Amino acid sequence: MKIVAALTDAACAGAARDQGADMIELRLDLMEGDLLLQVTSCREQVNMPIIATLRSAKEGGNFFGSADEWERKIQPILPLVDYIDVEVRFAVHAAAIKAAGKKIIASHHSHLMMPLHSLFALERELRAYGDIPKIILTPVNGDDVIELLSFTYAAKKPICTGVLGSAFRYARVMLPFFGSELVYCHAGTATATGQYSVEEFMELMKQMKTGT
Repeated sequence: MKIVAALTDAACAGAARDQGADMIELRLDLMEGDLLLQVTSCREQVNMPIIATLRSAKEGGNFFGSADEWERKIQPILPLVDYIDVEVRFAVHAAAIKAAGKKIIASHHSHLMMPLHSLFALERELRAYGDIPKIILTPVNGDDVIELLSFTYAAKKPICTGVLGSAFRYARVMLPFFGSELVYCHAGTATATGQYSVEEFMELMKQMKTGT
């Protein structure tokens, strides 16, 4: 399990590292100013894997462009990062990203829950073009949480799963114990409702492991 610090400001990269993050996610769709300068600043501050994410509005982000417009924004920063988050709608550019030597987090975010058979079908679709499938859903009750935990445990690895919203935010802590490879936290401004800070998450994990 690796802790990913999702940032809206590259200036927080050093603090995220010091708090215990293993990776940095730069939420390009939520950043202001020159994106290349932001990514360059992050790379100069930390020596850890960087994920570049340009999240579409349809999946909860702030990017409203087409797949080709998405690619044009990603291309200049490609040499400076290690992973690119690629939604299904942008997967037409996945081959070029892999050809550039970068890994892909193939992502799907939804304000709905999905039955198990649909989860496994989605996992296969994402893995077909990505290195790590990332599936983030919105449980409506405890049964949904149990189903997501069961899927995470049974799915081919690596897999990343998570929840949207604050109602079942505790699942963010539980999912890594069932096999989720990445957990997304923040180190400054939260990029999603219910997101723990890196410091909060590390403390929760410590308590769960030691029982104190």
